[in-house]
This record gives sequence, C-alpha cells and structure tokens, in this order.
Amino acid sequence: MWFKNLQIYRFTRPFEHTIEALENTLTDFEFAPCGSQDVSKFGWVKPLGKFGQTLTHGADGNILLCVKKEEKMLPGPVIKDMVEERALALEETQGRALKKKEKDALKEDIIMELLPRAFSRTSQTFAWISPKSDLLVVDASSAKKAEELIALLRKCLGSLPVVPLSLTTPPELTMTDWLNEGNIPAGFNIEDEAELRSALEHGGIIRCKQQDLTAEEIKAHLDADKLVTKLALNWQENVSFILGEDMGVKRVKFSDVLREENEDVDGDDFAARFDADFALMTGELEAFIPALVEALGGEDKKA
Repeated sequence: MWFKNLQIYRFTRPFEHTIEALENTLTDFEFAPCGSQDVSKFGWVKPLGKFGQTLTHGADGNILLCVKKEEKMLPGPVIKDMVEERALALEETQGRALKKKEKDALKEDIIMELLPRAFSRTSQTFAWISPKSDLLVVDASSAKKAEELIALLRKCLGSLPVVPLSLTTPPELTMTDWLNEGNIPAGFNIEDEAELRSALEHGGIIRCKQQDLTAEEIKAHLDADKLVTKLALNWQENVSFILGEDMGVKRVKFSDVLREENEDVDGDDFAARFDADFALMTGELEAFIPALVEALGGEDKKA
C-alpha cells in the first residue's frame, strides 16, 4: 500500500462524515462488471481486495477508498473501416450518398455489435482522506483521472468541498529559482532529472535525465528564459519524486529504510501488513506534504 502519485486537494470545510456513514453511501455506487452492451463501468471496490470486507479502510482517523474502472477496448481504425465498408454497400444499393446522421447511426450499430466480443481493460485508483489534515490525496498520474474519482465521491455524498492545492507562487517559478540560485530549502535535495520549457508560446522544451542540473549548460537554458516545469527531488532521504508545474507529484518512491520499519509485521497476514503500510505511508505524507508546500512558498488560502 504505497502511493506512486499524489494529486493533492484541500477541503474547504471539514470532512465530517463518519467512516460508517461513508460506507453506507458508497454501497449504492459499488463496482459492477460491464455487461454485454456496456462500454465502461466505474464504481467503488474494497481497498483490501479479496482480503477486505468493506468499501472503506480506516487507520488512525485516515480513510482509504478505491475505485475500479472497466473499459471495453474497441479499436478506432477497425470501427472506421467497418463503417466505411457498410456505408459503401448501402450507397451502392440505394444509389445515393449517406448523410452524416446515417453514418453515425451505422457506427453506433457496429459498436453495439462488437461490444460483446471486445476485450476489457481494468484499472484501480486509490484515494486517501485525512480529516485531521483537511486533505484528499488521489494516487493518480493526472488531474483528469483524480477528478473522475472525486466526481463519483461527490455524487455519493451530494457535495464534496475540495479544491486543488493552490500556492501563493507558481511552482515553476520556485523550481526555476532553486536551480538558478541553489537555494532549495533544508530537507530537500535536487536529483538528476528535469524538464525546462521556454516562456514563449512556441518556444523549446528541454528534457534531461541523469544530468547534473547545476551544470553551466543548464544555467544557459535558464538564462535563455526557460522555466523549470518538472524537477526530480528528494525529501529527507525518505521520499523521491518528480514535481510538476501543476503541483502534481509523480513517480513517488519511498525509501527502503522507511519500508523496512514494517518488516516485523507478519508478511503472510495480508490485511495486517496492508494496514501497517497504510499507517506508515500516511504518517510520512502528513509530514511531507506540509513541508513541500512550505518549501514552495506556502499555500494560497484565498484560492
């Protein structure tokens, strides 16, 4: 149970739902597999999977949720070819060109015909609610994917007063200053990966890996008005990550030293190990997120 990405949201009002009330609410939107004519399905599943009994998992006041998405895989080129083939046959038979509306209807018929035979792709997304920190954190690589989970949770609860974490200074300006001036706050270290983008509308993009970011060649790009839009960082030697200009935290890796704190937990007891890892992870993130916000110049409470 270790998040790999952090999309961070702030509650604008305290989250006051009990875990029991939340469990009852989520039940109405539990995941069900796609039927023969379903393109996709989206709903809540047990965070502990087959080892769990509930749609919520709590530890030390924290709440863990998980949604599952199933999508039928229908290749666009295949559908396009079938539409064109059938449209051509109809046009030859009827002696006229089909209208767009008729081709759209053909496409819908073909999709319905292919759905029962289509392969499915499934994915799961976890979310952590921290009522005491007024945080909602989604393990998603994009804000769009996180918003899907939030939209479903909002539908369940009727309302969900959360907004993306907002800073007083745009992250790209602060990260650029870190590389320019070498003044990164204590506890954080710059690693060897970054993305630099020109401030101009059609300017260049520089992506580098395994690169000394203090080198003169990087400084030359910064002097040419490029901004740091992604930066590899490490916090307290416990968490390494890529920070983006949108405040998305990706490719999160927790150190082996941190993970080994739970080595004394019985590895054969999945639920116990899951619970211990969740508690350890959330405890670390409850310290990391405020430290990151402070390092970036502080939160914009007016946003």
